[in-house]
Amino acid sequence: MRGLTEPALLPTRMTYDASPAFAAAQDAADSLAPFRQEFHIPPGPDGQPTAYFCGNSLGLLPKAARAAVEAEFKSWETQAVEGHFHGESPWMYYQDTLADATARVVGAKPIEVVVMNTLTVNLHLLLISFYQPTATRYKVLMEGGAFPSDQYALESQARLHGLDPAEAIVEMTPRPGEHTLRTEDIEAKIAELGDSLATVIFGGINYYTGQVFDMAAITKAGHAVGATVGFDLAHAAGNVVLSLHDWDVDFACWCTYKYLNSGPGGTSGVFINERFAHRPDLLRLAGWWGYDPKERFQMKPGFRPSPGAAGWQLSCGQVLPMAVHRANLDIFDRAGGVAALRQKSEKLTGYLEYLIQQLGLPKSKFEIITPADPGQRGCQLSLLVNERGRELFDFLAARGIIADWREPNVIRLAPVPLYNSFEDVRRAGAALAEFYSA
Repeated sequence: MRGLTEPALLPTRMTYDASPAFAAAQDAADSLAPFRQEFHIPPGPDGQPTAYFCGNSLGLLPKAARAAVEAEFKSWETQAVEGHFHGESPWMYYQDTLADATARVVGAKPIEVVVMNTLTVNLHLLLISFYQPTATRYKVLMEGGAFPSDQYALESQARLHGLDPAEAIVEMTPRPGEHTLRTEDIEAKIAELGDSLATVIFGGINYYTGQVFDMAAITKAGHAVGATVGFDLAHAAGNVVLSLHDWDVDFACWCTYKYLNSGPGGTSGVFINERFAHRPDLLRLAGWWGYDPKERFQMKPGFRPSPGAAGWQLSCGQVLPMAVHRANLDIFDRAGGVAALRQKSEKLTGYLEYLIQQLGLPKSKFEIITPADPGQRGCQLSLLVNERGRELFDFLAARGIIADWREPNVIRLAPVPLYNSFEDVRRAGAALAEFYSA
């Protein structure tokens, strides 16, 4: 897979076994293991810490988050409105303090990113600018089975332009008998749509299958036919190595409550390529906080956007959610960034895959639908359970294995490198083996 295969394919080179001694040895040698202690691990039914594999839905609470929010409460308590301009982190510029670390997470320049709003709000704001259909170039290409918010956003954007979503939106589905899309099929569909294609919008990772799309190849193919290209990185940001600037992606957005551990309903991130940094003519929905900060308080009519992604802001920054987010961005930097986490992630996910394969179950009962190539997946395996799926999910929960259920019959397990251990993965494998041996 071009663009994401370079990280070492460590899982295929390791020799795994299912013993507690193996898991203990791997955890003892893991330089990232201490970061587990920086998160609150929920207790299970027996009062012991759970093996939490649901970070692809909601990441765990960093212990530093409470103090980070308390610092802003203190500023509010002691300075009130003056907190916007005084104190350790004046609120007027709070989002600016996140730019460098955010850029490192997604492979961007600081001017290309801003933290604001929530995910689907940002997706709509970006589509206003980057989906501008004409009479002949009006189609938008997306993956079939994308997360419903993306589907609804695109449907409503098509209607805003007076278009029938059934005509404007093209959804790609895998070949018969396959669970994931082939990059060559995506490229071929883009070429086929050609001059009729206005925008390509894919998830960086498909939430259901866990497939990582080749964002570099998709961007190149979209640009070749004159389309804009963007990504919903909800399941990719903080999970896989991203190079949005180098891939020449036009726009992207992501939530921060999954792999970025920034709390339920947490704030969102936006990427807008620096090619658009000084384009005040580019259509957008404008708000006061996106106004050039040098003149923002002059309250003059006529919108003059801040340079870069910051020019897409609408309202004052969400300081309390951003404080939680900043605490986790600090953890990412101290851990060595996404590249370091990715190396452990490949090992953990490979270990889980090994333990599942050891069950020797036929596909009629149980199948991994996430790609086997580590370069085409993040830290998630999606298990298609054709028999007794909900029973298996409840069985795992009763043993302190916290997974995620997706209708009609998929269990998602996401071993997150910041807080999951090899022992967590071994526990999950042992619970699966117990269920299928009963």
